Amino acid sequence: MSVILASSSPFRKAILEKLCIDFKTASPEINERRNNGESPFNLVTRLSKEKALEIAKSHSGLIIASDQVATLGSGNNHDDEIFTKPGSHENAFLQLKKSSGKTITFLTGLALLNTKTLKIQTHVELFKVTFKQLSDNQILSYLNKENVLNCAGSFKSEGLGIALFSNMEGNDPNSLIGLPTIQLIKMLAKENVHIL
Repeated sequence: MSVILASSSPFRKAILEKLCIDFKTASPEINERRNNGESPFNLVTRLSKEKALEIAKSHSGLIIASDQVATLGSGNNHDDEIFTKPGSHENAFLQLKKSSGKTITFLTGLALLNTKTLKIQTHVELFKVTFKQLSDNQILSYLNKENVLNCAGSFKSEGLGIALFSNMEGNDPNSLIGLPTIQLIKMLAKENVHIL
């Protein structure tokens, strides 16, 4: 059965390549706006499912979809502030300024859809990152060295972003990059796709 990664992210693609399975990529076009009263947890669950279902309209097989947000809250409250992709240098600076000295919770939604059986497995992986107290100069120095405009939270943990942190807490560091691999391997095994 073919495997399709519902993402154009080079980071997610690189993670999946490490698993040594053949896969194709397809980019879903969906509205990623947050619904009124929707918690970050529910948001990433819904969006990862919607991405998988969107790709299922034109592809068949096992579809892997993921969505990620960062929040200053626990991720379970509808009023938790969400850090999306900053899109501009100014927004990235403001996000990192807000994050300075605080713990950010990353929620990564994961969905695996079997288009033959229509069975969909979902999971949300939490990962916490505590930032150092950062000066404006440190933030600017970081933003001048690494392009993070398409990264939720305005950093790349797999790159220089690691220098921003005082502590990391979670089960799967790949979830920070956008694809909870440990959980994905378990989901694939339930579909008789075994990595080892």
